[in-house]
Amino acid sequence: MRILEWMLVLVSLAIALFMWVAPRNRTSTIGSLMALVLAVLLHGLIDHFRVQMLTTYIVASLLFIVGIVRYVKLSRRGGYVRDTHLNMNKQIPRYRSWKKAALASIPVLALSAGTIVLTSYFPAFTMPEPTGSYAIGTFSQQLTDDSREETKSAEVGDKRELMINVWYPVDQDTAKGMPVDHYPAELGEAISLVFGIPPMVFSYLDTIPTHVVQGAEVSAAQSKYPVLLFSPGVRSARFQSMTAIEELVSHGYIVVGIDHPYTSALVTFPDGHAVSYEADPEFATSAELYEYNIKGVGVRAEDASFVLDTLTQWNSHDPKGLLEGKLDLDRVGIFGHSYGGATTTEALAQDDRFKAGLSLEGGFWGTVSTTAMKQPFMYIMSGGTAKSLDPNATSKDKVFYPEFEPDLDRVMTSSLNDTYYLTVDGFFHQSFTDISLISPQLFAKGMTPEHNVDITRSYTLAFFDRYLKGEEEQPLLEGPSARFPEATYDTKYTKLRGNQAK
Repeated sequence: MRILEWMLVLVSLAIALFMWVAPRNRTSTIGSLMALVLAVLLHGLIDHFRVQMLTTYIVASLLFIVGIVRYVKLSRRGGYVRDTHLNMNKQIPRYRSWKKAALASIPVLALSAGTIVLTSYFPAFTMPEPTGSYAIGTFSQQLTDDSREETKSAEVGDKRELMINVWYPVDQDTAKGMPVDHYPAELGEAISLVFGIPPMVFSYLDTIPTHVVQGAEVSAAQSKYPVLLFSPGVRSARFQSMTAIEELVSHGYIVVGIDHPYTSALVTFPDGHAVSYEADPEFATSAELYEYNIKGVGVRAEDASFVLDTLTQWNSHDPKGLLEGKLDLDRVGIFGHSYGGATTTEALAQDDRFKAGLSLEGGFWGTVSTTAMKQPFMYIMSGGTAKSLDPNATSKDKVFYPEFEPDLDRVMTSSLNDTYYLTVDGFFHQSFTDISLISPQLFAKGMTPEHNVDITRSYTLAFFDRYLKGEEEQPLLEGPSARFPEATYDTKYTKLRGNQAK
């Protein structure tokens, strides 16, 4: 809980107790009301209201009503409560017993405990600091691919539209003092879709500061920077892995996050119109679903190539004047989570401009499953899903599908370049996002949330540093790490082939 959240809880408890044991006079009553109102206003204006504090808001509202009613009665009686125990008409202060006060405080304590529980499950977290030397700038942009029609739009002739965010390196001195961005509201919608939790639970996320600023110039420390595209999972958003994005940018990458309409959670465009996630139809067999996913991932792979086309144009002439000449298009990589991981591998298979790729537990739908991959490739799998590959497993993870294992085997064994296959014990499918920070008790799975996100961002950085920057010394890619004992390389699929593709 934040400091002002604790203050509101404690002030509410103190006032509840005070109202039972203190003299009933107008001075103490108005003082209590003023303290309560001040605590609520400070919390609301600085921390912002959130649903996790609902039980404390109920307590504060009841106390306010009781205080107003008491003040009105006292005003009518001249300032004090008449003592009915003494059969006298003079006005004197009356004290309630501590026993009655304790009993009356039980429901207040219970409601306050509810706040503590809710805020512990969904804390107002602080994002881990990026470890690189750069600050982080960003801008968002709508893109329209006039060469492709939107197949899922109700309007005939609609063109394929995307929303992207570009995150880029900024000098620390330039960013100093600039207001930072906060987590966008779209992330709450995505988490709600994935886990079936009401979106209002995550409405506070847009009060969480990131390390990103708007409107800053690209750092001139390097003449140009390697580029990474990021594709999120189904029902998710381009902001789902901000810890990894911030880490990469802080080490000198330009990262472009893509929202893919109809498979991303909620894509909102600058003119206000929005495209919501469209659920897959029901299929009688896994083979039918497999064919459907080939088409869906194909569309997203084309999205990635179109974004790269756009970046190529911007590198020659950027309408914003930010990226012109700053994009190193000879060093372009792509990574993604789940369906975004499948997008990554298919983009690698279809577009040689992508020089390296990393999949965070994605599938293999499309061209990639029938051709030899030429680029360096890393696959990271959660321990939870890995258990589904055991033939003796009594239950299968919900993201597992029958065709996955033969596709994985073909891709990893037929590759012409270096491949890495890493399994992380204690991870489940959504552990590759920032969900462990958002609810450590539900999603950190036996490790601190900071350690959870550090695994993904550290291995991602090490992989691209080796294959896009040419920095060969990467201990995390060499084998077991004392820093991350839960991460294990599979020797069958982890192969250094000496870049046979060349």
